[in-house]
Amino acid sequence: MLDSEDLITPRGENALSESNSAIQQSLPPASGVVFAVVNQKGGVGKTTTAVNLAASFAAAERSTLLLDLDPQANATSAFGVTAPRHIYDAISGRCVMKDIVHSTELEFLDLVPAGRDLYGAEIELASMLNRERQLERALSDLREAYEFVFIDCPPSLGLLTLNALCVASHVIIPLQCEYYALEGLAGLLETVELVRDQLNPELGLEGILLTMVDQRNNLSRQVDKEVRDHFGLEVFETEIPRNVRLSEAPSQGKPALLYDIHSKGAISYLHLANEILRRYPRSSRATVSAASSGGSTAEGNIDE
Repeated sequence: MLDSEDLITPRGENALSESNSAIQQSLPPASGVVFAVVNQKGGVGKTTTAVNLAASFAAAERSTLLLDLDPQANATSAFGVTAPRHIYDAISGRCVMKDIVHSTELEFLDLVPAGRDLYGAEIELASMLNRERQLERALSDLREAYEFVFIDCPPSLGLLTLNALCVASHVIIPLQCEYYALEGLAGLLETVELVRDQLNPELGLEGILLTMVDQRNNLSRQVDKEVRDHFGLEVFETEIPRNVRLSEAPSQGKPALLYDIHSKGAISYLHLANEILRRYPRSSRATVSAASSGGSTAEGNIDE
């Protein structure tokens, strides 16, 4: 397995403002850091980012959990997992989260799968007390078993995404390098700000990630420049290019680094993982994934 120091070094400095960088440097070793990968617009590389970034963290031997909160369950199928029970059962109280954790081909990465039942979760959550805290409650028995948790959110700003924002430490926003992708960004950032002010004061912006970048395309270069000019160091230095291998990997039930580690897409996500991991020192305590310690279900696990 790769250590975080072995990951390919990204070009330039960390994509944080100086003030945020100072705060990050004062943080204790990582433990239970939750990243919500969010964008209300579909097709921007949200699930691709959640899957491949979580896999890249695991490749650096940092214990990582990927939680699929999207009813389309694309992050689940990206690992070839099929499961009779999934995140909806934990949110609704039918089971505890640790009973639905699945191991993956990567030793340090576990998965909480999703299913189409999640389409009805928005309706069921609407009538619950503390409806925005149900994911936080379900994850409470599992969060500290991992250094990092990635939540792949649905392409909307509904109750499921609100639950993710209430439990998250930081938000990662994938942004496609196309004109229309910019239109919803201001509204999304306003939502993050509202959640921070009213529900989760610990919530911060980890960074904006430019995806599907094609520097041969004038529009792509223009959007790249506009976003960086406006948001400055809040934009990750690493960019994710358009890459066929990234699109092909899910059909094989693998993240890109297991499908083709030499592809531009896989290398870019390793760059991004290194850029983020520099902000989070390795925990001094041993962190053991729930699946490797016997917490995973035998149903639907990937054979190692």
